Amino acid sequence: MRKVFLLISFSFLSFNVNAQTSDAVNEWPLVQKTLNMYIEGQATGDSAMVASSFHDSWQLKYFAENKFNIVTKSKYVVGYKKHPKSPNWSGRIVSIDITNTVATAKVEISTSKLLFTDYFNLMKINQDWVIVDKISTRTPHKTVETPTVQTKG
Repeated sequence: MRKVFLLISFSFLSFNVNAQTSDAVNEWPLVQKTLNMYIEGQATGDSAMVASSFHDSWQLKYFAENKFNIVTKSKYVVGYKKHPKSPNWSGRIVSIDITNTVATAKVEISTSKLLFTDYFNLMKINQDWVIVDKISTRTPHKTVETPTVQTKG
């Protein structure tokens, strides 16, 4: 009897784990879509696209010049100007972790001079995934100066 009980318990546990994994797999493309909307909006300066990936309560939090800073959604999207994507610009989703109706993600955006690393918290609200907040840091790309070769002549 004990073996039967253990077998039934294990079966229910296995089913529950598989159901959660399946849900996360089903939600993955939807979270990815929201993140790609953000990345594409960043690439082209499309403030409407970036804003549509954010919840209205969205905030950016970062540390610069020995100060903790918070920027609201309305202030963040004001400075955008549409432009073609730069050839020196790239963006990619590094990771996504989903549990039920919440997710975290790491995104990297590389410009000619800086690598931005953004960490997002997302929530599924009314069947849509939205970014509810972001923390960010940036790192200058390492540059190497090559000595010029002088020819005798």
